[in-house]
Order: sequence, then C-alpha cells, then structure tokens
Amino acid sequence: MTGVEILMIVAIVMQLVAMVIAILLVRETKYSALWIACIIGLAALSAERVLQLLQFDGHAVSDLTFAWVGILVSVCFSVGVVCARLLVNHVDRMAYYRRLLENRLMTAVLRTEERSRASISRELHDGLGPLLSSAKMSLSSLSRAELNDKDRATLQSTAAVIDEAIRSLREISNNLSPHVLNNFGLMRGVRNFVDRTVSLHDVNIDFRTTLRSERYDSNIEVIIYRVICELINNSLKHSGCKHIVVELKGVGDRLVVDYSDDGCGFATDAVADHCMGIQNIKSRISSLGGRFYLKSRQGEGMSAHFEVTITSPMLHMSNRDLRRIKIKERNGKKS
Repeated sequence: MTGVEILMIVAIVMQLVAMVIAILLVRETKYSALWIACIIGLAALSAERVLQLLQFDGHAVSDLTFAWVGILVSVCFSVGVVCARLLVNHVDRMAYYRRLLENRLMTAVLRTEERSRASISRELHDGLGPLLSSAKMSLSSLSRAELNDKDRATLQSTAAVIDEAIRSLREISNNLSPHVLNNFGLMRGVRNFVDRTVSLHDVNIDFRTTLRSERYDSNIEVIIYRVICELINNSLKHSGCKHIVVELKGVGDRLVVDYSDDGCGFATDAVADHCMGIQNIKSRISSLGGRFYLKSRQGEGMSAHFEVTITSPMLHMSNRDLRRIKIKERNGKKS
C-alpha cells in the first residue's frame, strides 16, 4: 500500500468522524440544513476517496461518476456556506438582543436607584426639615427672654448647631436628588454642582458647555450628571488637583463630555478594572449604549471622554420589547 493510499484512508476516516459529529449537531442547533448539507458533502467526499482507491487497485471508474460526485460535493458545501452565513447572522442578532436586554436591566436598576434617592430626599426635606425649622423658631423665641450669659451662650451654640444641621440636610437632600437638575435640566444641574464644589474646596473648575435650556430623557440627564459628579469627587479625593476642566456639548444626536484634571494621575491598567467608581461609571454609560474612555499616567493627571446617543434604542424599549427580547434570547440558546 502506497503512502497516498494510506493518506486517502486516513482522510476517509476523518471525514466519517466529522460526519458523525455533524449528525449529532442536527438536533442541537436551529439551522439543521447546514449540518445536513455537511453530512451529504462529507459522505460524497468519502465516496470520492473510495472511488480513487478503487482506481489505484485497478478497477475502472467512469469519469461521469467522478463528475456527479464532484457536483454533489460542490452543491452541498455551497449550501453549507450559505447556511453558515445565516447562522452567523443569527448569532450576531442574538448577541445584539442580549446586549439590549443587559442594558435594559441596568437601566431599570439605575432608575430604581434614582427613585429611591428621590423618595429619601423628599422624606428628609419634607419630614425632618420642618422639625428643625420649628426647633429653630422655638429657640428664636427663647432668645428674647431674659437669660444669664451662660444660658444665652448655650442658646446661641444650640442655634448654630441647628443651622448647621439644616444646611447639612439641604446638602444631603440635594445630593440624593438634585432639584436644580430635575427642574431646570442638565446644564443648570452641572453648573450648580460645580459652583457648590468650588465654594467648598480649594480647586478651580472650568465648566464649558454649548447647552442652554435643552431637556433630554431624564435617564440621560441623571446618568451624565452622576458621572460628572463622580469624576469630580474622585479627582478631589485622590488626585490632589488644583484645576479641572469639564466640557459638555451637544454634537448632532450625541451628548459628549470631555473631562480632565491636573492631579497626580494613576496607572489605568491597575485601577480601571478594580476601582468601583470607574466600574460604576462604565456601567452607567453602557446602560445608555454610550462609550467611555479613560486616559491617565502617573504624574500627568487624567482625562476622560464619554458620549451617549440621545436617540439610543435602550431609552425607548417597552415592556413588550423586553418580553420579545427574552423570547428571542431563549430561542437563541439552541443555536
């Protein structure tokens, strides 16, 4: 037996094994026509090798037989390639629906979080706020009474503590649910946060924007506001920066934010995948179908760029859309 004949036998065995695997896959995937075409094509290839072996042994095989076998192989594998293309398209479609579903779930989580924040903010503002105001009014009435110096000093100290409690309450309430953002929009909300931050910290924040009184989907406004606040707070806590630049602009159907500081910087490889703040930012931007980029080096500050599409399909998906995606996701597991 020559080396060519041995290789032909090995090829036949391999094709038969592949054919068995294809048979097992027929019921496992949606596009069974792909595997049926592969089975027939592999069987035809095996038959062609057998015919060639017979020729080597001296048996006569007509050219017409070889031609028909070749045609069968060509047709089967052409059909297989077309079905494979359909399968790839189906897998890509399922991956897209999976991303939509993940983003919808993330959006639902974030909206639930914001509703909880707003509820707590209202409770603090409408419940505890009036009580502190009443206590302050009571102290004000006592201040008109005749008191000795010690009692008057105690009264003034108590009034100062209540004033500080009221200011802290307003700050907490505003951080939980920024009223300026909810009432006047993204630009005013960010501007108000920047002004308050500058008044409390030794830092210069250069806020540039092309927005005026435009309003966007509430989810977009809240997430962009939260991300900008998170970036500023991270810079103040960790970088020791003295100057921050925040640029917010509308470009076509996108909102684009460029952020930078002159702080100490950090190694992005060591921080980006482990820092919860960065992960939260990425998750929030991803929930809008946006893109987030971070750049930093030790001693060179940091910069960030992110953008979201204000017409993102994640913002307009109904519960019916969500159910349809879940059904497609279940059916896609067979592919």
